[in-house]
Amino acid sequence: MGDNEATVSVQRAVTGDRRIPVVPGFARRGAAAGGGPAQSPRSTGKGMRERVPRASHAFLDLPAGRPDAVRAVEESSRGRVPALAPIRVGRMAATPFAFLRGSAGLMAHDLVGTPVSGVGAQLCGDAHAANFGLYGDARGSLVIDLNDFDETVYGPWEWDLKRLATSLVLAGREAGADEDTCRQGAYDTVGAYRRTMRLLAKLPALDAWNAIADEELVSHTDARDLLGTLERVSEKARNNTSARFAAKSTEDSGDGGRRFIDAPPVLRRVPDEEAAAVAAGLGDYLGTLSEDRVPLLARYAIHDVAFRVVGTGSVGTRSYVVLLLDHRGEPLVLQVKEARPSVLAPYLPTVGFDVPEVAHEGRRVVLGQKRMQVVSDILLGWATVDGRPFQVRQFRNRKGSVDPAALAADLVDDYGRMTGALLARAHAHTADPRLIAGYCGKNEELDEALAAFAVTYADRAEADHAELVRAVGSGRIAAELGV
Repeated sequence: MGDNEATVSVQRAVTGDRRIPVVPGFARRGAAAGGGPAQSPRSTGKGMRERVPRASHAFLDLPAGRPDAVRAVEESSRGRVPALAPIRVGRMAATPFAFLRGSAGLMAHDLVGTPVSGVGAQLCGDAHAANFGLYGDARGSLVIDLNDFDETVYGPWEWDLKRLATSLVLAGREAGADEDTCRQGAYDTVGAYRRTMRLLAKLPALDAWNAIADEELVSHTDARDLLGTLERVSEKARNNTSARFAAKSTEDSGDGGRRFIDAPPVLRRVPDEEAAAVAAGLGDYLGTLSEDRVPLLARYAIHDVAFRVVGTGSVGTRSYVVLLLDHRGEPLVLQVKEARPSVLAPYLPTVGFDVPEVAHEGRRVVLGQKRMQVVSDILLGWATVDGRPFQVRQFRNRKGSVDPAALAADLVDDYGRMTGALLARAHAHTADPRLIAGYCGKNEELDEALAAFAVTYADRAEADHAELVRAVGSGRIAAELGV
């Protein structure tokens, strides 16, 4: 026996007899490698089709007692700033796609009547087509990803995908695309999700975790025709910074600092007591950051606080912008945005998903965002202001977005493929991609089913929107249009 053979024998004797215990938080050794064919996640996912056929996702059975569109909007406005309710209604009344954007809770109510495979993932909760976009990482590069997590919660992956596919149909209709193109957009969205999940299932775990967070996604999803649109959005995003916002929205305060300029109804300065409460909340916020970020913020002083109205679904929530200046007078603006309970939470137990008690809604939003994004804002954190939970993040962090309703008709399916792939990657952080890939399969059965669902639910959203418009016209509900 040669030296090499002896070494091999010793190693086999040592490793063959070693018994390493299962450590909580890690997979079992067999499971980590995929296990045998009978217990592999892919086989398990495939077996779920017997209980929940993929074709069954085409159908929509609205639950009994569904609120009408007006009542749903009124109920979702409870707890918000009452004076801003007409702005929210006016924005939702603009188009059916805008109505969908503001009615995540109503759609969650309706999804209770649809089949779910039982596989869970961290959900965006509001994964419509306008909630994807560009933003800057710590080194100044732009990444493409989901960028709104107010409703994030753990639940059935199908709910995010159905909302995304439906939004592509409505955005396409608003863009003037014909019905076949709109349906194709939904179909391609689901197909890209399915194919990306299959790709991720084949990759090493670390590669899958870090996959497709930048412009490489365009070529992966065969969406090259979007390149011109994304380049234009990228150029705008690079200039969309705290400094630019501060230059337009602040003025010299006369004491060496700066202060916000009132621009009602979107931006208004707040009373001293309210500003002090927000500033005090930022003290606790520092404790939610990674310790290495704290010295950075210690180089900034808080100069002013203003209230700023936010996007369609969030109008009426309390949202502040806080102006910070460093020793050179260079600005950094933080957004301190109220975090309300996820509108999906009341409906999840009905479909078999327990909702754990949430200690702080801002923490829920931040952790959900970090679980879904490859790269997140380095200053994400949470705070409490006057007893209310808030999330904190950089404002205007080189953000840019594509308006899917303004795309050329021939780009709707390209955009659908890109967002479908992004959603799959985000879900794969908290759900085993092998399990979802096994359920989705190789053929287009799921694509066909969810495209059919998307068209049906888009019709439902259009009917709800029309009902809201009639209510505004009759004076049943107040709306401020064009704001």
